[in-house]
Amino acid sequence: MDEVVEYLRSGDPAIRWQVLRDLTDASADDIARERARVADEGWGAQLLAEQSADGRWDGGTYRPGWADESRPFFDAWTATHFSLQQLMDFGIDPGDPRVRAAIARVRENVRWEHDNEPYFEGETEPCINGTALAVAAYFGEDGHAIAETLLASQLPDGGWNCWDEDGTSASSFHSTICALEGLWAWEQSGTVQDPDAAATTRRRGEEYLLERSLLRRVSNGALIDPRFGMASYPVRWYFDYLRALEYFRLARPEGDPRCGEAVALLRSAQLPMGLWSLELTHEGPRLFSFEQEGEGRPSRWVTLRALRVLRWADSWA
Repeated sequence: MDEVVEYLRSGDPAIRWQVLRDLTDASADDIARERARVADEGWGAQLLAEQSADGRWDGGTYRPGWADESRPFFDAWTATHFSLQQLMDFGIDPGDPRVRAAIARVRENVRWEHDNEPYFEGETEPCINGTALAVAAYFGEDGHAIAETLLASQLPDGGWNCWDEDGTSASSFHSTICALEGLWAWEQSGTVQDPDAAATTRRRGEEYLLERSLLRRVSNGALIDPRFGMASYPVRWYFDYLRALEYFRLARPEGDPRCGEAVALLRSAQLPMGLWSLELTHEGPRLFSFEQEGEGRPSRWVTLRALRVLRWADSWA
C-alpha cells in the first residue's frame, strides 16, 4: 500500500493533493500547499491556459468551434463544458485569483449553443445540466436555474433521461448519474432554498441506481451494458460503476449493501502490484492526455478513485 501511495504521489499535482487528502494522514497545511500547485503547474495550469479571452475553450460551449461549419459534429472533449468539468476533477482551488478570473469570463460571456442561454443558467438535457450544476456549485456560482430544470425533469421511475420528450421515458444511467452529482453538489453549497425537497428528489434518483445494484436490469437481473462494469477516465457524460461508487462514497457515507456487487467487482479488478487499469476510454478529441495512459494500462486516476472507494466500503461492508 505504501508503494502504491508513493507511486500516486509521483504524479501530477491534481492527483498528489487528492492522495494526501483521501489516502494519508497529511496535515491540512500540507494538503492546501499541494492543492495550490494545481493552478501553477501540470495539467491544471495547462488547462487554464487554454481558455480564450471570450471565456471559452476551443471556440465552443458544448461543441468545439461551434461557428466553424468545417468542423464535424461529434463527441469532443475540448470545449468549455468538459474543460470546466475537468478543472473540477483536478480539484483546482476555486478561490485562486486565476481561477476566479477564468470563471468570471465564463459567467459574463459563455452561452449555450442550444438557445443562447448563459452557461450558469443551464440547458435542457439533464446529463448536461447535472454537470453544469456541479460546476456552478464547485466554483461558487448561482446554479438555481439549472437545479430547477433538473428537479422538474425527474421521471416517474426516479431517474433522468436526456432523450425524454414527454415525461414518460425510462431513465438512463448516464443522465441519472450526471443529475445526481449536480444535485448533491448543489445541496453541499448551502444555497438551496428547500433542502428537504431537493434531498427527497436526489434520494429517489439514488434509489433508481441502487435498485439495479448499479449494474443490472430490474426485470431480469441481466447486466445492462458491459461498459458499465469498466472503469473509465475522464468520465465525461458516461456512467460506469466506479463513477457511481465515487458518488455514493460522498452522498451515502454510511454505505449501502446494494453497492456490494460493484464493490466486489472493483476489488477483483485490482492488479497484482496493487494498481488498477484504465479499462475504457471515451473516444473523441481532447486537449491533452494523462501521463500516456491508455486502455489496459495502469492508471493513477483509476487507482486513486478505487482506493478511496474501498476505504469507504471497508467502513461499512
